[in-house]
Amino acid sequence: MSSEEHLQETDTEARFEFKKEESSAFETAKGLTEETVRVISEDKNEPEWMLDRRLRALEQFQEMPMPTDWPGQPDLSEVDIDEIVPYIRPDIEARGGADNWDDLPEEIQDTFDKLGIPEAEKNALSGVGAQYESEIVYQNMQERWEDKGVIFCDMDKAVQEHEEIVREYFMTKCVPPSDNKFAALHGAIWSGGSFVYIPEDTTVNMPVQAYFRMNSEGMGQFEHTLIIAEENSEVHYIEGCSAPKYSAFNLHSGGVEVFVKEGAHVQYSTVQNWSKNTYNLNTKRAIAERDATMEWVSGSMGSKATMLYPSTILKGPGATDNHITIAFAGDGQNIDTGAKVYHNAPNTKSTIESKSISKDGGRTNYRGLVHIADGAEDASTSVECDALMFDNESTSDTMPYMEIEESKVDVAHEATVGKIGDEDVFYLQSRGLDDDDAKQMIVAGFIEPITEELPIEYAVELNRLIELEMEGSLG
Repeated sequence: MSSEEHLQETDTEARFEFKKEESSAFETAKGLTEETVRVISEDKNEPEWMLDRRLRALEQFQEMPMPTDWPGQPDLSEVDIDEIVPYIRPDIEARGGADNWDDLPEEIQDTFDKLGIPEAEKNALSGVGAQYESEIVYQNMQERWEDKGVIFCDMDKAVQEHEEIVREYFMTKCVPPSDNKFAALHGAIWSGGSFVYIPEDTTVNMPVQAYFRMNSEGMGQFEHTLIIAEENSEVHYIEGCSAPKYSAFNLHSGGVEVFVKEGAHVQYSTVQNWSKNTYNLNTKRAIAERDATMEWVSGSMGSKATMLYPSTILKGPGATDNHITIAFAGDGQNIDTGAKVYHNAPNTKSTIESKSISKDGGRTNYRGLVHIADGAEDASTSVECDALMFDNESTSDTMPYMEIEESKVDVAHEATVGKIGDEDVFYLQSRGLDDDDAKQMIVAGFIEPITEELPIEYAVELNRLIELEMEGSLG
């Protein structure tokens, strides 16, 4: 390894592994009670209807059992909500996020400086939001998009300033609290996240990013993202996530709702690098109307366990849904990811491309569902799952599930599982590469479909993170 490559690796590792001394203006006690929910809502000065929704979600959470009976699912026995601090408001003066980076406290500036957020905002983004613990601390949208009616703000601000829209869409049509236990948990104690509204016939041709950072040990982060793309609009939203290492477990249970109206196009890209003590249990779903296109691009690494299955309901004729996912699992990790697609209208189309890498006894699993409803004529779907394993101790499974209720459809599925071939490594070594470089080149080619879909800055970062994971340098 050259000195320049070593410096790049060390720099990337440092960007995610640093910790800051905790400094908060307000935080709740551990655990989840009705009083906790009321305290969160009161601290945010929310309208009565939002408090009512939180309390209904709390009731549903308390009534639902913990998921335990899925074949091969991650062990969630360590997830004890009574040991989680659900809400920490960082010590900043501007509620709802500062408009000027220099107005943030020095320790928060330093955190996001290390993560490269200000530089990315200057070079590659239409807007950026940064969440630290439970709240957005910085939010900015380029003026030229605001002039066209684009709204990009944090969810707490949206509840206050865009109440009618939020009340109509928030956890009512897309991800209701009744969907699953962790959606109900999220509905009760959500905080922060992004609100994105794209007016009709508007194309935002540079990505919008939100970055979510957990700094405190033993906390939960429950941000909510709500994206509404009106007719014939287009936007690319990028979500980045990280947390430092701690001995106590952390919980991330976010919620994402995307509404893709007629002829609109939304791409939602995620690069997650949680610490190895984090349980990542998200619920993400989109509803696509006539001739709309929804794209999910996901890179999942870090975390002790992940259960994440982005879902799209193809509601209108001609709607399209594409999924590209990559998962990486090392020692002690169980990364259970996949996709769900519901073809509820004729001439709808979906493609799912899943890539997974496991090493040192790690476990990856593709868990997916494609449902084609009766009457969804000429629907088509293609599912491709590829798994790459480094050793005999690692595990990789594919669990695709197809529910086909219509005969006039086109359905294809392909799955491959294999180890890195000695002959491939030998060939590259014969061309002058050492063993590590040869394996990294094979992996880079394996994950190329996802890196092609990301802006160059994020593709480079994803490749660096994969390299560090392969060498056991993170976590």
